[in-house]
Amino acid sequence: MSTIRWTEARTTRSARWHSESATPPPRRVVVADDRMKADTAYRLACEGTALLWRGDFPNARQLLHAMGRRIDRNRSHTGGGPAESFHLHRRARAHRARILGRLLVALDDDHSLALRRAPDVRQACTEAYGPPREPRVVSLRELLGVIGAREWRRKGVEVPALGARIHPHYGVFSPVRGEYVDLVAQAALPASARRGTGPRTAFDVGTGTGVLAAVLARRGIGHIVATDISPRALACARENVRRLSLDARVDVVGPALFPEGRADLVVCNPPWIPARPTSALEQGVYDPDSAMLHGFLHGLASHLEPGGEGWLILSDLAERLGLRTRRELLTVIEATGLRVVSRIETRPRHPRVRDSADPLHAARAAEVTSLWRLGRV
Repeated sequence: MSTIRWTEARTTRSARWHSESATPPPRRVVVADDRMKADTAYRLACEGTALLWRGDFPNARQLLHAMGRRIDRNRSHTGGGPAESFHLHRRARAHRARILGRLLVALDDDHSLALRRAPDVRQACTEAYGPPREPRVVSLRELLGVIGAREWRRKGVEVPALGARIHPHYGVFSPVRGEYVDLVAQAALPASARRGTGPRTAFDVGTGTGVLAAVLARRGIGHIVATDISPRALACARENVRRLSLDARVDVVGPALFPEGRADLVVCNPPWIPARPTSALEQGVYDPDSAMLHGFLHGLASHLEPGGEGWLILSDLAERLGLRTRRELLTVIEATGLRVVSRIETRPRHPRVRDSADPLHAARAAEVTSLWRLGRV
């Protein structure tokens, strides 16, 4: 971690800088409190100056919202085709995150927040950042995300296909879009080529919270191996598997894309959009150059038992945004020694489908999520 410095009460002070989005430490930091006007804060942030907040915590949140309104007022609405609209939308979101990320707060060496009327954030920060070691400075925007993640983890997300709740950790994609879970819960299981029975073993590649591994276990598959490249996801999946009393049938291993060996069924729900994530939180949504998708397809045939199937769960949103074509997907499938056995589809049910103010509304409204059943040629 880097160190940032600022002057306070005529004394030069310093602390460790922490950013989950790998934002560089600000070069200039000034102290701000309840007397600072939103216009001044916005102007300083746009000029690259970070504001270390020393006032009331609710007032800091109000200031953040006021700065956000000023960003939205000045946002350009110019756009062309779907791909251009997507890139403009991403650029606007990155600009917004950059400006709002310049309102900072200081955490003490026990992760406490020494501001008036501040909540107790120690547990939330420990879950996100690990055990406290020394004072650090983070953006208020990031801290609010950490606090929100703590609530998601505590309350969990109801998954009807499981009849239970899944508890996502900070930085792990939450199963709030249930249509992809329902596809795995409802698709007919492949018959084993050797015995004419259902699959005995399955791999869940890129398990995240472990929700799909749990669904497969509840469907009666005897042994599931779940993998992920993220240590946070591995810890999250292990905790959820234990909560559901499925740890005797589900092994969570990694970090890795594929486990060793072969399985009758290999399931993967990769990030759907081929674009670069700007933070750890976006890695469940954005897959640069479709790297995970291609990695899964290139490794699938060698990890399937004879007669086994690979299930690829993928939205066509990238196709509707002009970021990937269906022909490109089918070409990779063919080039990796695979064939399409069949495909089942569903429509998303999340609120953004109906949000006409969303710049990507047309693509989202037409989006289809598919479970591709793949076999070896």
